[in-house]
Amino acid sequence: MDRRKLLLVVAAVVAVLGVALVFVYAKGADKRAADKYDTVEVLVATKKVNPGESFDDALQSGKFELANVAKAQVLDGAGDKSDQYDGTVALTTIYPHEQLVPVKFGGADEVEATTTLPIPEGKIAISIAVEDAARVGYFIRPGADVAVISTLIDRSTQAPIVTRTLLDHVTVLAAGDTSAISTSNGGDDSNDTDIKQLLTVAVTQRQAEQVRFAEKAGDLTVALLNSGSNVDPDKGVDADNLFEG
Repeated sequence: MDRRKLLLVVAAVVAVLGVALVFVYAKGADKRAADKYDTVEVLVATKKVNPGESFDDALQSGKFELANVAKAQVLDGAGDKSDQYDGTVALTTIYPHEQLVPVKFGGADEVEATTTLPIPEGKIAISIAVEDAARVGYFIRPGADVAVISTLIDRSTQAPIVTRTLLDHVTVLAAGDTSAISTSNGGDDSNDTDIKQLLTVAVTQRQAEQVRFAEKAGDLTVALLNSGSNVDPDKGVDADNLFEG
């Protein structure tokens, strides 16, 4: 076979392959187009649904409707039936045009927890119960800076062992309402009541552990700080150095 005939054969093979590739692509394009325009009806949100909002109330308020969605874009569990959602609540925020799926609905006790406390990065929030006289009255408000002071107590004699600054600087995130807590020891004539308040503060993990231990070992007091306050944790005060300057 001379060179000219060989080139003609190669050209013919290339042409056949080209036609085949065009056919395959066209067939795939037809399928993609069919998937795109072959739609089914599914329930979608028309308005924002908040966590904890019941499906029944949202439905009655017109927050859901049936919409045509391409088959290829239908989410697992999405459909045109609402029976499976009856009596449930939204577990998380559902936005307009979002398809309804069972995993986003459940019982009221499953609602996604959200926090409104402005917890600083890397910190956690804990609450400290302090006696009314140990919290600077009503001057402590969210955003205030406080020091936490611990007094360790000998439980057998109720005598103080040492008082030391436990945390020299923490931020108050919330100040709860006061509550009356009975401290009765069971005797007929003993019915003392302490007024305590919960202060929620931002702390590190280590500081949280220190606070919880100190609560069990004695009493906690908070001291309100300002920009000029000088707090320098030291060895604290005990019976031996109480009157030292």
